[in-house]
Amino acid sequence: MVPPTGDGGSPAPIDRPILEFLQTRLQATRQISRATVTDASGHLELHAVFAPSYYPTTVEEAQLTVRWYTNDDFKLHYREQYADHAWECRWDRHRNPHNTRDHFHLPPTAPTPGEDASWPDDHRDVVALVLDEIEDRIATLWS
Repeated sequence: MVPPTGDGGSPAPIDRPILEFLQTRLQATRQISRATVTDASGHLELHAVFAPSYYPTTVEEAQLTVRWYTNDDFKLHYREQYADHAWECRWDRHRNPHNTRDHFHLPPTAPTPGEDASWPDDHRDVVALVLDEIEDRIATLWS
């Protein structure tokens, strides 16, 4: 039995080909100004920065960080940075002591524990769901 993790990680290795596939797809959109696969945080992950033109000027930067593991665990962390605070949420799939394997850490602070949820199996469907929810968030910011 694989032990649960409490840090949004997984006991499986990162799936680099999936991160590179997502990087290519995200770079092809106008919504993303930059997408890079990096290990700067000590974890191999995809880091995507949203185009500033999609956001009101009060948002200094918006980004999505993706970790996808070979066992289909994942962590997608969305964050908007403001001058005096951040707004963030996270979609997760991993064994842990605080929620079911699929769960969502609610905005504006992405606290743990999150809410139990159910995510699609395919990485493309998960990312499409997340991008749709981010689009809804952007529409809210402009209204």
